Amino acid sequence: MTKPYDALIIGAGHNGLVCAFYLAKAGLKVRILEARDVVGGAAVTEEFAPGFRNSVASYTVSLLQPKVIADMKLADHGYRVIERPISNFLPQEDGTYLKLGGGLERTQAEFRKFSNRDAEVLPQYYDALENVAELLRDLALRVPPNVGEGLRTLLDGARQGRRFAGLGLEQQRDVLDLFTKSARTMLDSWFESEAVKAAFGFDAVVGNYASPDTPGSAYVLLHHVFGEVNGKKGAWGHSVGGMGKITEIMAKVCRDHGVEISLESPVAKVLVDGGKAVGVKLVGGEEIAAARVIANVGPKLLYERMMDASDLPADFQRRIKGFQAGSGTFRMNVALSELPKFTCLPEPGEHHQSGIILAPTLDYMDRAFLDAKQYGWSKAPIVEMLIPSTVDECLAPPGQHVASLFCQQFAPELPGGRDWDDEEEIAADTIIDTVEKHAPGFRASIIAQTRLSPKGLERKFGLVGGDIMHGNMSLDQLWAARPILGNGGYRGPVKGLYMCGAGTHPGGGVTGAPGHNAAQVILRDRGLFAPRWR
Repeated sequence: MTKPYDALIIGAGHNGLVCAFYLAKAGLKVRILEARDVVGGAAVTEEFAPGFRNSVASYTVSLLQPKVIADMKLADHGYRVIERPISNFLPQEDGTYLKLGGGLERTQAEFRKFSNRDAEVLPQYYDALENVAELLRDLALRVPPNVGEGLRTLLDGARQGRRFAGLGLEQQRDVLDLFTKSARTMLDSWFESEAVKAAFGFDAVVGNYASPDTPGSAYVLLHHVFGEVNGKKGAWGHSVGGMGKITEIMAKVCRDHGVEISLESPVAKVLVDGGKAVGVKLVGGEEIAAARVIANVGPKLLYERMMDASDLPADFQRRIKGFQAGSGTFRMNVALSELPKFTCLPEPGEHHQSGIILAPTLDYMDRAFLDAKQYGWSKAPIVEMLIPSTVDECLAPPGQHVASLFCQQFAPELPGGRDWDDEEEIAADTIIDTVEKHAPGFRASIIAQTRLSPKGLERKFGLVGGDIMHGNMSLDQLWAARPILGNGGYRGPVKGLYMCGAGTHPGGGVTGAPGHNAAQVILRDRGLFAPRWR
């Protein structure tokens, strides 16, 4: 083996970089092993046609923790986010449209086109959502209580539960609704307009292979609103230079603190000796020793493909087998000769700088999921389009544009033994047809395109089942039970093995929180960080 490190991190995605930064800052000798030839994991920017660059997988900013941004001094190195003028734009099937965001009064005015009652109740809905979102913000950078640790479990649980206990009865009911109900049930209790419910319900199916009628889908809606941009809570924005700019900066900061980053170094196996993780073996055969191994890959990939079954407890193996992963996401980038001309709003405007949601009702979203279960994808899929070149000129030649197409309800595994490699192009045509219905001429404006089916996302980024969250964001796979109850505190079932990816609390999205929290646990275990209750 090579000279041992204090820590080896598998994967140079954003959480791995964040974890490495905090460990190196505390004086540990850290090395990151990345399978691809570029840092960033799913947060990367690539040129996909001459002169056209875009974020390949993750594509928008909100959830990145302000503490991480400040601690890593990202802004000093060029991190900059441009806020959307409005959040979302939803064309409707009857030729109308709805804009969401741009301030309470503007959104209320939009809602009045569909329902005066919905406009009036909107402030109360925002308050209810914000109260619960604030609870999530408070928990995001806290290590969940790890069941089985005796007094520490009780004290950690009591400390984190104190915030919930301090909520009023109505707020506690809102928490219960958002954590257990379906998005439709929850939204039906607030609004009457189908367009309004779709505007909020879309977030419930992002990265979630489920219907808005699926119990627990309301939480996924909530997960997408607890972030902030430039100090504005709930806002979303574009990272100048694409998402890869964020991870490029993170990698520079890590290297400045002495972190070694090895590209094209895919890990084949975590090495375990005497019940302790002692290093890794690369695909090429090299073995690297370390005092601890930290996995920034999903639980399914780590425990089912990178470890020998004999090194894991039998019950843990069974439960990991039952860990649900597979988000049903299909991702495309397209180079465009011109902006899309939407039938309902053809001229260039702020709607081109927002999230363009092609999913006009909750029924539409439900049908898309049912179609995907039966056939593999919907004839009318859910599509979110972003056109970042409208605010970031470095992404496309003058007068031309790049668009992200983030599409939901594509089965992680096609039924009937069919293969995504054979049908990816057909599915992409269905997506383009869906956009064409709302923006005639869109297909003719496409200069080049890339596409990643769920299988393609797994092959390129190691996202098992194409799961952008590293595992379902369902109630049984959250907080102290993410990924498995008893291993929800970033420690694996083998001594010296840790997890720092989205398969741990608080879950998916470009947050940096799992990386931050895992580092605190590692430093605590090494005696460099003492929890407050001591």
